[in-house]
Amino acid sequence: MPRKSKKQPDFETALAELETLVTQMEAGDISLEESLKLFERGVSLTSNCQQALTEAQQKVQILLQKTEQAQAEDFEANA
Repeated sequence: MPRKSKKQPDFETALAELETLVTQMEAGDISLEESLKLFERGVSLTSNCQQALTEAQQKVQILLQKTEQAQAEDFEANA
């Protein structure tokens, strides 16, 4: 069954799941088939994390560009 219809986890959830997968695989007490399934899931989670990081980086760059383009205005007190 493909997991494409399932909602992708957020960055923190995906990263935590990746850490769990790595721990399970490093323990070495799972079958080759299960290792391959975990590896496949890990590749998918890594891709999701990379995409989230790229999007965050782009947002930061846009915000920095907006900040650089903003012009300072004189403050006039209405007193």
